[in-house]
Amino acid sequence: MQKVARALVSVSDKKGILELGKRLAKLGVEILSTGGTARALRDAQIPVKDVSDFTGFPEMLDGRVKTLHPRVHGGILGRMTEDHQRQMREHGIDAIDLVVVNLYPFRETVARGASFEEVIENIDIGGPAMVRSAAKNHERVAVVVDPADYERVLAEIEKSGAVSQSLRFELCRKAFAHTAAYDGAIASYLERLPRP
Repeated sequence: MQKVARALVSVSDKKGILELGKRLAKLGVEILSTGGTARALRDAQIPVKDVSDFTGFPEMLDGRVKTLHPRVHGGILGRMTEDHQRQMREHGIDAIDLVVVNLYPFRETVARGASFEEVIENIDIGGPAMVRSAAKNHERVAVVVDPADYERVLAEIEKSGAVSQSLRFELCRKAFAHTAAYDGAIASYLERLPRP
């Protein structure tokens, strides 16, 4: 099993995130993060590395571009094959073993009657891309989209240093269902709007 050495944590719903961060840090897992999640972890004295430091590229376009970078997606999508490992070394891409992401609150923004512009800004792009990348590569990477799964994932890492294949596959299925429902909600919202 692939040991969890590096985790990317970027969440809108911060429930349980400090406990997760503390326990990962105690295990020596390097935590990469963005924006508000990085601030929350840092404020709790949990060691965290900004994704922009990891990629060598700043967040830009009002935060719209943070994680859409080859060092992030290469780190998630890289397999344990000799060819993938060689390419990752050649391009300075470090493996990311755990992806903890939940998405911008699109449905909640719609439900409170926000303006069209605010609703559009709450369409997550980088989050679903990371979730889908991690789920696709579930043979090596664990993806967590639901805070209710933090304890199970932590328990396995604390026991063996890794997340079992069985749990990685279960989390993969949950992740694809999560992004499918998210995209469905966006499509449904847009379908209800009059054409401009």
